[in-house]
Amino acid sequence: MRRREFIAGLGGGAIGWTLAAGAQEQGRSYRVGFLTPAGRQTSTMLALFDELRINGFVEGRNLTALVDGFEFRDDQILELAAALVKAEPDAIVAGPEAPLHALQAATRTIPLIGMTEDMVGAGFVRSLARPDGNITGISLLSHELDGKRQELLIEAVPGARKIAALADSTVTPPYHLEALQHAALSRGVELAVFGVRESDEIVPAIDAAKAAGAEGLNFLASPRFSIPGSRDNRIVMDRIATVRLPAIFQWPETAEAGALAAYGPRFSDVGRQRARILIKVLRGTKPQDIPVEQPVRFEFVLNLQAARAIGHEFPPGLVARSDKVIE
Repeated sequence: MRRREFIAGLGGGAIGWTLAAGAQEQGRSYRVGFLTPAGRQTSTMLALFDELRINGFVEGRNLTALVDGFEFRDDQILELAAALVKAEPDAIVAGPEAPLHALQAATRTIPLIGMTEDMVGAGFVRSLARPDGNITGISLLSHELDGKRQELLIEAVPGARKIAALADSTVTPPYHLEALQHAALSRGVELAVFGVRESDEIVPAIDAAKAAGAEGLNFLASPRFSIPGSRDNRIVMDRIATVRLPAIFQWPETAEAGALAAYGPRFSDVGRQRARILIKVLRGTKPQDIPVEQPVRFEFVLNLQAARAIGHEFPPGLVARSDKVIE
């Protein structure tokens, strides 16, 4: 299959800014905290630590990772944030919105390297170009990509008259859902929205979408659904296979792991991108002087094996336009 690379005009790579001068201080050891629902062995974290290693920051040598903040429960966020701030690391890698909000409230001095669906909209930075505080990181273009995934889902299920979107109610704003509904109607398709706030609401929401007659399901951008290999992602994958509902996800790795389709930046790519921002902070650049970046490469992955398992067939033209096909 052909591979296509989409370059986002406002991506971090397109914004000129001065690199931090010099390498890290010789003989110094650096401490980095983490507050993220991604596990230490997920592709994004493996890529992040590999990028750090390539650039001279090596665990066990001159880098110590404070690891208690991986794969937390929602009710642990405030306690973990307070403990991290008390530990006074050189920087903290955090996200999505809830942990970053907790850290923002707890410190205005420790550099925070965030990754959220919309860094400006969530109030973490004043603008992408000028963060103006102790937070910088990656903004994931989620609203635009949710809409693109909806278009691809409609194409993937020809003739569908009703589809559904599963939204994390703690992340997705109502105006975004309304925009998606209007966009679907313009294609002659009704969009039903199902919101969840807790993990135990995921299966009932998927079942409700199926019962409502949805012929496809768009999992809107949120780590609750789509961190490859996470507990919630396993719940999602098992349920959509059981109810045989075509679905599209945020990260290409999710389709490679058995989901029907995915469109977005690679989970591993944004891990390396965030590591490069962290490196600049560790080398002395202030977060306020580091523009927030956006993903610059996006992939459309289709899983024909997963499609066959639920009796679905993709239009040949859509398969031909994909970047990668899992046979």
